[in-house]
Amino acid sequence: MPFMTHVSSRSFVDDAGRKLHLASSPRRIVSLAPSITEMLFAIGAGDLVVGVTPFCDFPPEALHKPKVGYGSPNVESLVALRPDLVLAPQEFVKPDLVATLEHLHIPIFFLAGRTVDGVFTQIQTLGRMVNREAEAAALVMESRQRIAAVKQRVQGRPPVRVLYVLNSEPLITVGPGSFIDQLIGLAGGVNVAAKSTMPYPRLSIETVLLEDPEVLLFPIGSNGSHAEIPDDQRRAWQRWIGLSAIKQNRLHSLSGDLLNRPGPRIVEGLERLADILHPFPSAPSEFRSEPHASGGS
Repeated sequence: MPFMTHVSSRSFVDDAGRKLHLASSPRRIVSLAPSITEMLFAIGAGDLVVGVTPFCDFPPEALHKPKVGYGSPNVESLVALRPDLVLAPQEFVKPDLVATLEHLHIPIFFLAGRTVDGVFTQIQTLGRMVNREAEAAALVMESRQRIAAVKQRVQGRPPVRVLYVLNSEPLITVGPGSFIDQLIGLAGGVNVAAKSTMPYPRLSIETVLLEDPEVLLFPIGSNGSHAEIPDDQRRAWQRWIGLSAIKQNRLHSLSGDLLNRPGPRIVEGLERLADILHPFPSAPSEFRSEPHASGGS
């Protein structure tokens, strides 16, 4: 469970262990991560968002918000928006930005989505911060129900060995400690990088051949559900003819934003992942990315 917890009616502790007291509900919020932006809009607090990153592209309304940058946001642009709260990912914010905001008495609150439960905790905490507790609770309840439905659906089915290809050369995947690894398990899969000691390890092709994944999964593009695997990546993997995934022609793509962003849409990503790993004849075709011949468009 994440360290972040609700301390009192207006006091909070973020994922960096920093305590924040808000005298009143914030009315002008700058979000420094797409996942945070999505959470705010999902609980009906999009009207409070006055600044976002260039990567905040969902929902479409987020595209019209002023942009302040990402890991190193433009401080002048950020301050000009007069925020009374800045929400940021713990991993990418530099200490000098924190020092500047603290000097200007602009509170900054860190969020780090490392588990599925952690994401839901963040949603509920944001709900309390912005007086959208009912909306946040409803969203979390619905999300948990959908996860339970996926778990019931794949229960008793043989687990499928999965390699999640964040990058092919060098090969970077997900390991224990990442919420994507947890989603693979919930969808009825086994992560072939489960023995790694890092959340996002590099693997050798020798390790991949030894673990022999049955499915290669490529997070592609942004919000589209029909994104294709780039031909160069497909050709690079098809030379390893001994892999079960290649023998069975099970190379699949999935919108990267659904699984890579620790936000409210990870449940949709989980459902689509389950459709890939354990397809039913009646499963909607738009939830699956079927392989095409090498060299195709």
